[in-house]
Amino acid sequence: MNNNQLTTNFHLREFKCNDGTEVPCELLANVGVLAAQLQVLRDYTGAAIYINSAYRTEDYNKKIGGANESQHLLAKASDITTKMHTPKQLAKIVEKLIKEGKMKIGGIGIYPGFLHIDTRDIKARW
Repeated sequence: MNNNQLTTNFHLREFKCNDGTEVPCELLANVGVLAAQLQVLRDYTGAAIYINSAYRTEDYNKKIGGANESQHLLAKASDITTKMHTPKQLAKIVEKLIKEGKMKIGGIGIYPGFLHIDTRDIKARW
């Protein structure tokens, strides 16, 4: 894999801020962990995962009304969709994979059009 290929199915460009800002060097390790988690989910479901939002700059996060302490600011979060699952179905699969020890506990937020998952060190659900 080249420098920008993070896992079998995820590339660094998918995690940059929607304003075009690249993920800062000091946050690349966080993106690596996040991509590995998404790869586990993709391998399990067999469904392509689309990242709507991952890393966010502070300015962009404010502009879209993101939480002040958002995990997106640390490149530890992604808002995802698949064509095969609703956000609620995806959340159930993630919970199953966490119970099996295949994914980190972290945060899960179910929204009307996407699922938020993050790699924080504590369990958070909404």
